[in-house]
Amino acid sequence: MMRRPLKYAWNQFRYVPLLSVLTWSRARRFDKRSRALGSAIGFVMRWFPPARWRFDRQVLRVFPDMDRKARAKLGQAMGRAMGQTLFEIYHCAEFQSRRDKFHAEGPGLEALVAARDAGKGALIVSGHFGQWEAVRAVLKARGMETGAIYRRQPNPHYQRRLRAGIEAGGMPILETGRTGTKALIRHLRTGGFMAILLDEKQGDGAALPFLGHPALTSLAAAELALKYDLPMVPAYGLRRADGESFDVIFEAPIPHSDPVTMTQAFNDSLSARIRARPDQWYWMLRRWDKPRA
Repeated sequence: MMRRPLKYAWNQFRYVPLLSVLTWSRARRFDKRSRALGSAIGFVMRWFPPARWRFDRQVLRVFPDMDRKARAKLGQAMGRAMGQTLFEIYHCAEFQSRRDKFHAEGPGLEALVAARDAGKGALIVSGHFGQWEAVRAVLKARGMETGAIYRRQPNPHYQRRLRAGIEAGGMPILETGRTGTKALIRHLRTGGFMAILLDEKQGDGAALPFLGHPALTSLAAAELALKYDLPMVPAYGLRRADGESFDVIFEAPIPHSDPVTMTQAFNDSLSARIRARPDQWYWMLRRWDKPRA
């Protein structure tokens, strides 16, 4: 009987540092509040040993010759970027209102407009790279509201704020799992758009090369694109050097072939983006770890 209140108290304790930073910066401008959280997480990534060790293990898989000083610098830069991203997601309604910060380009955007005009659904695939919510912000501003798939957070305090922020970015918001998959299919078949982040480990996925190493990857997006004849468009929100504006790039739709080939094409696309800008990818995903038995 005591385990539940203890678990709640522990989750609340873990949430206090984030809540403190958000509260402390509340009276400041949006960009300064964003940078405050970014600086806090950047500090943790550089000086908190468990976070640094986990980061180093992942980075050394891809960049085995990167020295310790370079890894420390990269980890801090990633932490700053991810802290800003988290803040922007938590305040997604305000984030989306800053339309002058989004600079969209790429042939995929034209393909999505064509799909909308034809009454068809579409799949936008991305990863935890740059500011992925900038992609949905651009589409929503152009009359193409895009839902999202998300994984429920075990900490209820994070969960409430994260869910509210994602919902502000576009509806519907569907959880991973069987119920979410059924709702996703209904949404796509009625002409809806959906964004999916494909760089999380999927226990029953296919082991496909990602950044040079096999990684369990979901084939679901490609399978749906083929089954319902939908465009599958890789899209990325690259954070500019100023930290608060974005190049939102919509690549050409992945040609329809088979699920493995299409998913590998996305892995190759994201891998190229990460190699060019490793500070913009969230290296803490344990992307290559084996699933627990």
